[in-house]
Amino acid sequence: MFGKSIKLFKLFGFSVKVDMSWIIIAILVAWSLSVGLFPHQFKGLAARTYWLMGIVGALGLFASIIFHEMCHSLVARQFGLPMKGITLFIFGGVAEMDDEPPSAKAEFMMAIAGPISSIVLAVGFYAVSLLGKSAPWPGPVTGVLQYLGMINGLLAAFNLVPAFPLDGGRVLRAALWSWKKNIKWATRKAAAAGSAFGLVLIILGVFNVLAGRFVGGMWWFLIGMFLRGAANTSYQQLVIRQALEGEPIRRFMEPNPVTVPPSITINELVEDYVYKYHFKMFPVTEEGKLVGCVSTRQVKEIPREEWSQRTVGELQVACSDENTIEPDADSVKALSRMRKTDGSRLMVVENGRVVGIVSLKDLLQFLSLKVELEEES
Repeated sequence: MFGKSIKLFKLFGFSVKVDMSWIIIAILVAWSLSVGLFPHQFKGLAARTYWLMGIVGALGLFASIIFHEMCHSLVARQFGLPMKGITLFIFGGVAEMDDEPPSAKAEFMMAIAGPISSIVLAVGFYAVSLLGKSAPWPGPVTGVLQYLGMINGLLAAFNLVPAFPLDGGRVLRAALWSWKKNIKWATRKAAAAGSAFGLVLIILGVFNVLAGRFVGGMWWFLIGMFLRGAANTSYQQLVIRQALEGEPIRRFMEPNPVTVPPSITINELVEDYVYKYHFKMFPVTEEGKLVGCVSTRQVKEIPREEWSQRTVGELQVACSDENTIEPDADSVKALSRMRKTDGSRLMVVENGRVVGIVSLKDLLQFLSLKVELEEES
């Protein structure tokens, strides 16, 4: 879902990151508040004051979204669901998790925590703004507080729409899951609602563009496209997870992996292995033991004229959890690891020896057959 992200800080053990797209949105939000909303509501102030209000308002929105997603994550932790962290991106924020909720109750509690947190913030900011007016505080201060109260109320209302993967859609999935005791069916129905809602937003966006409201129309259009894509992707991910869950890596691995000795030159590695087998990464073994791995990425860092003098042993690096897996590990774990590293092969290691290689191609072939044979009507 995300592109390049920057880690900002850790809070309650969760990493808070910001996608590069959010930086653009934060600037646009600050700009629109500074030259649009606040000058319209509070006339006669200095341009510097408007910009200060806009920047504070954008930072307040930033903090509100983190609070919203943090509440999701804290509730998920209570139900034993591992959370990787929180990432802010172009359309808001998301609490990243590697697994589905363990029960319909966990799904409901985790989903409803977000809108409740936004409602609490909306009421809190509005109450403080009323207090500030009676004090009285400076108009720009109460103005920013009113804006934050309003925007959190809108976030709560939008997230409560029963369209997956919005929080309201997750509440809908929890209800359907509890009713039918079938998470796949519940996800399909909730995702269909999310896709339909996304289509409505796309149509509204087109009408707004045709009516001359280009910027607002494009936003509705883009949000609708995002929701439709996210709804369909969420269902596909669940299908993949259920198809591979419980299937050990041993079932898919190639038991006779191609390995290279550390004594050969880089030139021999390229000519006799890379060009022959077309792999980008090879395990390096000595007397049957795994001693490291070597990839084409490392080879590219060495000048061509040194290939005949340098050996694989000089180039190899220690293997890690990113490129190895155990033969009895769940296939879902392998797929998740490949997705994180953007790789297509993992070395299957047991007692320090390479016993096989598992590839993304093998997993996807099995997945395609299983989904086709077991697909529900």
